[in-house]
Amino acid sequence: MCNVKDYRYFAQIGKPRTVWTIPAIHGDLQALIKVHDQLMTKIKAGDRIVYHGNYTGFGDKSSECIDEILTFRRMVLALPGLLASDIVYLRGQQEQIWMKLMQLHFAPNPVDVLLWMLGNGLSSTLYSYGLSPHDGVDACKQGTISIAKWLDSVRIQVRKRPGHASFIAAQQRAAYTDQENDYPMLFIHAGLDASKDLDNQGDHFWWSSDEFDQVQSAYKPFEKVIRGYDPKHRGLYLNCITASVDDGCGFGGNLICVGFEQDGGIAGVL
Repeated sequence: MCNVKDYRYFAQIGKPRTVWTIPAIHGDLQALIKVHDQLMTKIKAGDRIVYHGNYTGFGDKSSECIDEILTFRRMVLALPGLLASDIVYLRGQQEQIWMKLMQLHFAPNPVDVLLWMLGNGLSSTLYSYGLSPHDGVDACKQGTISIAKWLDSVRIQVRKRPGHASFIAAQQRAAYTDQENDYPMLFIHAGLDASKDLDNQGDHFWWSSDEFDQVQSAYKPFEKVIRGYDPKHRGLYLNCITASVDDGCGFGGNLICVGFEQDGGIAGVL
């Protein structure tokens, strides 16, 4: 099912020794710092780090979490043998909401769309950038020109934070290990439609979490599919063909980091 035509949106991470997965963070800065500190003692040349999205939203330190991710990236790349391509950032629901926010002036009912976004994590993210959600709602009530002006103010605030705009632009839809491995693995955000090939998943990566739970056989050529956002927040939840890594960070739970070995086994849980 790995029919990829546009490789810009997918990260091929080769044949790593261990893939360290960091699931949904949801603006919990202290939890992220703790995981980074632990991971810094484990990461070695030949490893990969995959962040599964939902860096922002709900927690009150969303923009600060992105600062921490960028700082940790610089620390990792200073280690011997580590490369920029060893770190992958996937787009999650929160990042998809942000992208749709930038198209708000095209929405036929912008007030309703923005209110839904605000209730699903965007409000906390805007506040962390020093922006008022109420200003956005007022702009929506005034019409397209006002929305466009407000979105310009949003972009300006993001550009004030070094690296944030580039971080948003660099996010990818999924990552996978070499298909010639004995045990190829696919890393996604939340959902998957097993009846569609990889290139045609579209929004299923973000919004088909229920379909993910219904996967009954290996999504070939991959032996295991690992996601980093589980709405049920079941922690590390494994079966033979799928894995969920999400202990409810941002919702009163912990942020866990799980290392997957080449054969799909667990190298460690941080």
